[in-house]
Amino acid sequence: QVQLVESGGGLVQPGGSLRLSCAASGSRFSTLRMDWFRQAPGKQRELVAGINSGGITNYADFVKGRFAISRDTAKNTLYLQMNTLQPEDTAVYYCHVRIPFPPFSDYWGQGTQVTVSS
Repeated sequence: QVQLVESGGGLVQPGGSLRLSCAASGSRFSTLRMDWFRQAPGKQRELVAGINSGGITNYADFVKGRFAISRDTAKNTLYLQMNTLQPEDTAVYYCHVRIPFPPFSDYWGQGTQVTVSS
């Protein structure tokens, strides 16, 4: 059974930084693309960043140059380094993985709250 457990969220002032972690278990995550999504109150969940098995990354325009996704395959852990945080980055951040063969199941962590406020 796939399990994803996020940590590292919290309250930070505008301009500050946080590093999120996602500990994964139950599959060979080194071969899978993994993503970070976020959901702000009253808004749809949106993709923040993704990284594939080869280490190629992609980012939403609203975080380019500020956030960095990375992974430690030995530890089965996904990271999101968030710099220059702004109030609009306030959201619950979720780790995600999709198994790339039928039934193409999606797995989500429980989420970690990030609040950017002075």
